[in-house]
Amino acid sequence: MRRVIVFNSVSVDGYFVDAKGDMGWAHTMDPEFGAFVQDNASTGGGELLFGRVTYEMMAGYWPTPMAMKNDPIVARGMNELPKIVFSRTLDTASWNNTRLLKGDPAAEVRKLKSAPGGDMVIMGSGSIVSLLAREGLVDEYQLVIVPVALGKGRTLFDGVKDRLGLKLVRSRVFKNGNVFLCYQPRG
Repeated sequence: MRRVIVFNSVSVDGYFVDAKGDMGWAHTMDPEFGAFVQDNASTGGGELLFGRVTYEMMAGYWPTPMAMKNDPIVARGMNELPKIVFSRTLDTASWNNTRLLKGDPAAEVRKLKSAPGGDMVIMGSGSIVSLLAREGLVDEYQLVIVPVALGKGRTLFDGVKDRLGLKLVRSRVFKNGNVFLCYQPRG
């Protein structure tokens, strides 16, 4: 069965976007962390899942010449991997290798998990993450804790009403202060 993996940067006070919905604070690159990101992008495979807002942000950057110049390995992976965007408002999804799904994301992910293929990775897309977390459909949470406090913003778990027990399965500390934590649901 295919797995659903969440990969997101989070501030030390628990937000994945700031009060204005921006994620720019999360880009604390240095050679060591950059190599980690490139390795993830080049060995991941599978399929990317997005909500509309994150999809539009990613589709506005990764296919550009600037992205290819700044980070060619990640750009190649982002552009070549198959992608799904969940949206009830978009009419088309024009980014290379993207399918638009308008149905209930939880029902669609249940079908996708039982279909053949590699893991599915969600980046950003907080409303999709919290919905799938509530439904017990996330198999792994890969969180990069960035050494910044935002004060306000949105958490990945907005709307999760019941306790979500997690167990730490991997971790790594980077010289730039980022900490990678990989959790799987308990039970």
